[in-house]
Amino acid sequence: MLIVLMIISVLLILIIPNIGNKSEAVSKKGCNALVTVVQAQVDTYFLDNGNHPTDLDELVSNEYITDEQKYCQGNQELLYVDGKVFLPEGE
Repeated sequence: MLIVLMIISVLLILIIPNIGNKSEAVSKKGCNALVTVVQAQVDTYFLDNGNHPTDLDELVSNEYITDEQKYCQGNQELLYVDGKVFLPEGE
């Protein structure tokens, strides 16, 4: 019985740190996907109106994106400059 508990404990010690690393990678991929979606909406706005929006709030007010789509996980606001959407530094 003790051997079985020891084996389970060792497996948990090995698995738990890997799960933590995976969640960070999944979060980063989710943020990158959000940037892609918002960039597509910026491009759609450009095709519809002939010019880029001045900021992401203009996309929200014209119902191209929702207010929640301006933020990545952890409430990091997406950055928008000259028609390009990207994550803040360090993301």
